[in-house]
Amino acid sequence: MATAARPWRFAPLDKSKGNPENRPDLAGIVFDVDGTLCEPQNYMFAEMRALLGIPKSVDILHHLQSLPEEKQREAFNGVHEIERRAMKVQKPQPGLLELMKYLDGRGIRKGICTRNFDEPITHLLTTFLPGIKFDPIVTRAFTPPKPDPAGILHIASSWGIAGEEKAERMIMVGDSIDDMTAGARAGAVTVLLVNKENDHLRTHENTHVQIAELDELINVLELAEVAPVVQS
Repeated sequence: MATAARPWRFAPLDKSKGNPENRPDLAGIVFDVDGTLCEPQNYMFAEMRALLGIPKSVDILHHLQSLPEEKQREAFNGVHEIERRAMKVQKPQPGLLELMKYLDGRGIRKGICTRNFDEPITHLLTTFLPGIKFDPIVTRAFTPPKPDPAGILHIASSWGIAGEEKAERMIMVGDSIDDMTAGARAGAVTVLLVNKENDHLRTHENTHVQIAELDELINVLELAEVAPVVQS
């Protein structure tokens, strides 16, 4: 069941429910990829760190970008090969297709903001979501990457949302601290897709809503209702 640390921000997508609190309409939803649209493949990151010879405390993309051009090219190629191997065993998240069909039926825009490169994203979309459109798709080629909010704000701008409003009429769905931080800094409502690796993020200040499966978001959007987090 979806739970939230604060009241839901947006008007219900089911217009028959009314909107007595005059909440704003949702402008669109941004999704992460690994661990969000597909099941987590966290083993990739250990393989990348072993390849690069860096500890867990060092950000992989920041390290790659700091390398001299020749070494950077070689390192990126190695990282891409790890991602290509993982790509072949991708599994869609439970509730993925149900949520995407619902959003299309409601005319809700969808974007992607990820630290992946484009090939695994294309593979996932063509394999598991044929005919489902995401626009724009912000990949690792866009800098700076998450946790910087720039990618989400770029999507907001492409959707005609700009200025002081930032991404306040948007939702960021992800599974990592980078997703929650980028979304919160952009001004979006953040939704954490909980798994056994990220359970500690449930109580993070940048996590606004928690779901166990993607299609739990349907009722939240439809009714503008989400249960409060029960404090232990």
